[in-house]
Amino acid sequence: MCVQNACIFPQLAISVFISTVTGSEADMGKLQSKFRKRSELYRPSLEEKVETTSDFQVVQYEPAHRGSINTVTTMGPDLCVSGGTDQVVVVYDWKQGRACQSFQGHNREVTKLACYPGSTWIFSGSRDKTVLMWDLNQGDEPIQEFSGHELVVNGLAVSPDGRKLCTGSRDNWMCLWDIESAKCEQRRNISRNLVTHVCWVPGSTTVVQTSEDKTIRVWDSRSWKVTNTFPAKQYIQTHCDVCPDGYYVVSSSNGFGGQGCEATLWDLRQPGCKVVEYRGHLQTTACCVFLPKPPGGTALVATSSHDSSVKIWDQKSAVCLGTLSLDGAGPLVSLAPSDSSNVLCASFNSGLHHIQVIQGSGQGQSSGADAASGLEVRLVSRF
Repeated sequence: MCVQNACIFPQLAISVFISTVTGSEADMGKLQSKFRKRSELYRPSLEEKVETTSDFQVVQYEPAHRGSINTVTTMGPDLCVSGGTDQVVVVYDWKQGRACQSFQGHNREVTKLACYPGSTWIFSGSRDKTVLMWDLNQGDEPIQEFSGHELVVNGLAVSPDGRKLCTGSRDNWMCLWDIESAKCEQRRNISRNLVTHVCWVPGSTTVVQTSEDKTIRVWDSRSWKVTNTFPAKQYIQTHCDVCPDGYYVVSSSNGFGGQGCEATLWDLRQPGCKVVEYRGHLQTTACCVFLPKPPGGTALVATSSHDSSVKIWDQKSAVCLGTLSLDGAGPLVSLAPSDSSNVLCASFNSGLHHIQVIQGSGQGQSSGADAASGLEVRLVSRF
């Protein structure tokens, strides 16, 4: 049985800085999976104004993409990598507000991205069924191609030693590739396992993946077999993330009208152990991530939703510490922490947002502040 330890949490004040930008209308193409239908309902009106907070000017940078953004990840302390319906992979310096490099090689929209920490490698999955490997130091052509899936690639994860690449697709296949040779070394098909996301557990041979069949599977990369499955949820599992110590995994859920729409914390050390649920979003929770814990700080989880909001949660107690609503931004589909204070967020309608989360003493409030908790929400930049 899973038992939570009782503990006393210090008073928190969290400043969340977020930006939005109105994007141009773009051809959405075929949507990635069932839970992303009817996204046009979230398009902003032409009269919609950019949100600002008192005594704070929002910084507008050059947009990274034309059209909707499906995925964002971080590369080092200053750079993020994003991809979307314009089929381009963009490397962006979000601190300086400038695009550094772009890669064009896919012939359909980019769906997932992965970077290998400490390197200049980028892996991009696409609706064109392929994964391309890029290197910032080797020009603008792909240095490797991984072909073999029959449908859109929805999962990418690089092994901790940088030698293997795990991919998952809606074709029910989970594949393990040798990065140097681009050879598929392991393949396994599980009926109805329409993969939505893949994570490699830090410092281990274990892979975790979510699926449209509502199941979370744990794989051993040595035998390429499923070693554990968590109890099936009521709704499609859209995304997953593993904490840095490898003890916990968080998954997010499809839903509507507040039904489903939650994120769930699981204990990887106790098979099937559900720790807490993070409930509060009104539509599909598209992404969930652990935020790096600062020294002496509180462990936090961030979620983003089709309801155009980002929520910050206390990992252990599941208390929502802060909510930022971005009306008109559409589904917020991807989050990427850079460090304990900075997170990048991708949206369908309004580009990329820089979110800054600060745990401090909490002095004063601005528009959107939560009077009860003393949380302050500000918009900082957009690109």
